[in-house]
Amino acid sequence: MVQFEGKYQLESSENFDEFLKELGVGFILRNLAKTSKPTIEVIRDGDYWVIKTITTLKTTEIRFKIGEEFDEARMDGKTVKTIVEMDGDNKMVQTQKGDKEVKIIREFSENHLKTTCIVGNITSVRIYKRSA
Repeated sequence: MVQFEGKYQLESSENFDEFLKELGVGFILRNLAKTSKPTIEVIRDGDYWVIKTITTLKTTEIRFKIGEEFDEARMDGKTVKTIVEMDGDNKMVQTQKGDKEVKIIREFSENHLKTTCIVGNITSVRIYKRSA
């Protein structure tokens, strides 16, 4: 099994603005998001997982148990029902249910985290390099 825990620095991003636009995120927030280079920190705390997204402007955090639904404040300001499930040995699949269904697939490898974000017919892929 691949090590999930650690810190990951954004290396590349494709189609992220289109993803945010489809989600309904406003122009100013989208531009701030496009220019930021977030660090993702993945922590295991007993039965819980914590995923922090750290930028110079804001840090967000989700804390969850695999397979248990929880409320999440999404980037567009809406609160949604979210569940994270495992897919094989190296993937976490996060599904957000609200006005629009969003899937976030986090695929871990030895040195990278590939995050695929899907809303409607828009897909964004972001690659993060393991830093710690």
